[in-house]
Amino acid sequence: MILSSPNCNVKVSSPMGHHTMSSKEARRPGLVQAALAGKLTNREGASALGLSVRQFRRLRSAYRQDGVEGLVHGNRGRRSVRRLKETDRTRIVAGLRGRYAGLNDTHLTEKLREIEQLEVSRETVRQIRLSEQIAPTRRRRAPKHRTRRQREAREGAMVLIDSSQHLWFEDRGPLWNLLGAMDDASGKLLTLHFRQYEDLHGYTELLRRLVAAHGLPGNLYGDRLGVFVRNDHHWTLDEQLAGQQHLTQFGSMLTELAVGFIAARSPQAKGRIERLWETLQDRLVSELRLRTIDTVEAAEMFLPEFIRDFNQRFARPTRECVPAWRAAPRNFDSILSCRYVRVVARDNTVTLPGRWVQLPPRAHRRSWQGCRLEARELLDGRLQIFHREQRVAEHPWPASQPFTLVPRDNARPAQRAALGIDLPESTRIDDRVAAKVRTRTRKRGIGQYTQIRRPRPNHPWKGSTPLPPQPDRTGPGRT
Repeated sequence: MILSSPNCNVKVSSPMGHHTMSSKEARRPGLVQAALAGKLTNREGASALGLSVRQFRRLRSAYRQDGVEGLVHGNRGRRSVRRLKETDRTRIVAGLRGRYAGLNDTHLTEKLREIEQLEVSRETVRQIRLSEQIAPTRRRRAPKHRTRRQREAREGAMVLIDSSQHLWFEDRGPLWNLLGAMDDASGKLLTLHFRQYEDLHGYTELLRRLVAAHGLPGNLYGDRLGVFVRNDHHWTLDEQLAGQQHLTQFGSMLTELAVGFIAARSPQAKGRIERLWETLQDRLVSELRLRTIDTVEAAEMFLPEFIRDFNQRFARPTRECVPAWRAAPRNFDSILSCRYVRVVARDNTVTLPGRWVQLPPRAHRRSWQGCRLEARELLDGRLQIFHREQRVAEHPWPASQPFTLVPRDNARPAQRAALGIDLPESTRIDDRVAAKVRTRTRKRGIGQYTQIRRPRPNHPWKGSTPLPPQPDRTGPGRT
C-alpha cells in the first residue's frame, strides 16, 4: 500500500515494514513485481519509468535480492559529503550575532569569503540565518499582484510614444535617437523620426507627422520625461493660487488639441513599445546595412517603406472596426508651438530671449504699450503674436539658420547658444534695465521690497557699537 504525501517523499508498506521513498521511486515496486510475474516486458517497464532496459534489469535483480529496500537510493539517510562543516557553521553563526551583525546576506557572504576565507553561497548564509531565527536587515516586500493591461478596442484610442538611443548605422555613424509612435490596439507602427537628442522639437515633429498621416489620437502613453510632465516640486505664486502646476509646453499643445496623456510609472508598464525597440534594433539595423544607408537623410526616406512592410507582418486586427482618429483643427500648425505671455514695451515691441517683433498700430493708431499678449514660437521658427486669439503680427525665422524648438525660459546654455539667445548686451534691453535697477538699489542701500534706507554697519543702533569719544568740556569756571 502506498500512502501519498504532499511532499516529494512517500511511505511504502511491504511485508518487510514501511519504507520512505521519493515519488519517483514509489512507482517502481508495482512495475517490477508485474515484470517478475510476466505481466509486462522489461522494455515496457523501462518505458513506463523513463529508464533504460539495462537499468530496469538492475532494479529487478535488486528487488529479488533485497525486496523493496533494493529499490531505494543507496545514499538515502547518509550525510552529504558537500554538507557544511559544523565548525564553519559555528563561525558563521558567531559572525551573524557578533562582528557582522546588521549585514545583509549578500554583504555577509562577501565578507566571509574575503576575511574568513569561507567559500559559502548566499543561500547557505540565508538558510543558516533563518534556522537561528535572526531577522533580516531589511524586510522584503511581497510582490504585488499585477494584471496584463488589455489592448484598446479601437485603433487610435491610445498611441504609445517613446525614444531609443542606439547605433542604428552600426559603425557607419554615431549614436542617434529614434522616436517612434505605435498604436496600442493594432500594434501598428505609425511613424518614426531620427533625432540627435530626445527633446521637445523631436516629439513635436513626431506629433505633427502622426496627425498628418492618421489624425488626432485619443490618448498618448509615454514615460515621465520632462518634455511631457512636470517632475519638479516648485510652485509659483500663480500656481498656488490656481491650485495646480502649469503644464509643460508639450502638455499645453495636447490640452488645446484635446488629447490626453498617460504617464507610465515603471519600465514594465511600457512593455509593448519596449519590445518594439528590440525588434527594430534587430530588423531596422539589418535593413539599413543591406541598403548601405549611412546618413539620416537617406534613412528618413527609407522609413515609410520599412513601416509598411513592418505593419504587413506584425499588425493584428482590432476588436472594433471603427477607428478613433479625429481630424486636426485648422490652426494645427499654430497649436504646435511654445507659448509665452509678454507685456508690450513702450516702442510697441514684443521680445523673447534672442528675438523681438514690431507690432503694427491698433485701430485709430492706438498703442499696444502695457498690453499682455501671447507669443507663440512655431515648429518652423515663425514667431506669432496673439491678442484674444487673434493674430496680430508674425516674424519668420531666417532661412539660412537651422531652428530648434526649445522652451526659451529654461533653455540650457548649449541650447541658448544654438538658438542665438545669448546676444550682445546692447540688444538685451530688459537685462540692461534690470542691471541698472539692481546697481542703483545696491548703491543706495534700499531694501528689495521697501524704500527704507538700511543703517550703516557702525550705526549706534546696531549691536553694541561703542559711542564716539566726547570732547573734554572741563575748563575754567566749569565743573
